Amino acid sequence: MNSTTDRIDSYLSRELDKYIDETSRLCAQPSISATGEGIDACAVLVSDMLQERAIRVQRFETPGNPIIVGWLEGVSERTLLFYNHYDVQPPEPLELWTAPPFEPVIRDGAFYARGAADDKGEFVSRLAALDAVRSAHEGELPCGVLFVVEGEEEVGSPTIAEFVRNNKDILRCHGGIWEFGGVDLNDRPQLTLGYRGILTVEITVETMVMDAHSGGAHMLPSAAWRLVRLLERLKGKDERIQIEGFYSGAAPPSSIDLELLHALPDNESWIREHLGVKEFVSGLSGKALKEAVFNPTCNIQGIGSGYLGEGMKTIVPASAMAKIDFRLVPGQDPEDIFDKLKTQLGVWGYGDVEVKPIAMMWPAKVDPDDPLVRLTVSTAEEVYNRTSLIDPLTGGSSPVYAMANPLGGIPIVAAGINYPGGRVHAPDEHFRIADFLTGSRHVARILDGFASVEE
Repeated sequence: MNSTTDRIDSYLSRELDKYIDETSRLCAQPSISATGEGIDACAVLVSDMLQERAIRVQRFETPGNPIIVGWLEGVSERTLLFYNHYDVQPPEPLELWTAPPFEPVIRDGAFYARGAADDKGEFVSRLAALDAVRSAHEGELPCGVLFVVEGEEEVGSPTIAEFVRNNKDILRCHGGIWEFGGVDLNDRPQLTLGYRGILTVEITVETMVMDAHSGGAHMLPSAAWRLVRLLERLKGKDERIQIEGFYSGAAPPSSIDLELLHALPDNESWIREHLGVKEFVSGLSGKALKEAVFNPTCNIQGIGSGYLGEGMKTIVPASAMAKIDFRLVPGQDPEDIFDKLKTQLGVWGYGDVEVKPIAMMWPAKVDPDDPLVRLTVSTAEEVYNRTSLIDPLTGGSSPVYAMANPLGGIPIVAAGINYPGGRVHAPDEHFRIADFLTGSRHVARILDGFASVEE
């Protein structure tokens, strides 16, 4: 280590208890976005914590919960974004918590509270990293920082994309660190570079104004059968989605993507055992199973129609409904896919069927060779003494697109304090205090080196 990183690490080790206390202060304040409990008070507390560091803060009201933005200038013109959220999941079932969810406790080297890992502890960890870098540079920062802390992540971030589009000028930055980084089960640092997009729709079929006696099934149109036949047309037995133009623009994995995928640990046996999978889709296994994350999907979330209670009820259903999600790869647009879906249904003779969009997220992916990725990987190796696992594209979706795309396609990475056993969203949510310290050291090194990263 050089003298600067020595000073960073010494500061964080020396002041660790102070930041754990600060995390307790934040986690003791409920902030449940699903119910609204404590949201405003927590937004005020986040603002206070930023202002205590002489960070210029502005609170933005939205159709939902407030977004807190903080700016702090650095020596260089480059600015690094920190995205976090102050809202948390509901704590229920309360009886499964060892201690009350909003009364933080330390037990066996871990910090327990609702929001500890997702995402209040990580927010405080980044404040600790910021303080450490400033201390190491005698009060100065090598680069500017931009904090965006929202209050609706746990309900799908419905307003963050519009907020960013409307405020691009004041949110200008050169790269960002997203929430929720950390290590895998073997304490190896892991980095996700891409997230698939998603389009969720609700399809409703109505064939009559009311259910009818099934004695008339020889002449009465069943909404359930009509829906089943519609769904069957969406995807072939080869898993290819049959919407005209669906794959247009879908980007295949690059040679670097494939190299990174093949280097990931083989979890095929674990998935089979954990989920009881007898055979994967299309008989996939080995390298092909890992590469399949670059295949867009059409998934039926649920179907409802007719009588589903005990015994029998001899009816012809008048209505039927299904919820469907499409996971989209880089190069696909959920709005475009929605339009193509509606057009295709019309071509197939289902133009009268109601199709309602429920949720949309765009794909987002960072170039594995981006300088910020290289900085994140190299500093992780220095801190963890392990080579990072790099996942070029994960199967899930994230509001990361709301920052990356409107802000000119800035690179965004993840680095943090989490590990797989942290019980995120469950009772006894926690982080390990050793991970808090190591994660803070990692983020501090990224912040310290970001000004020198080539564009």
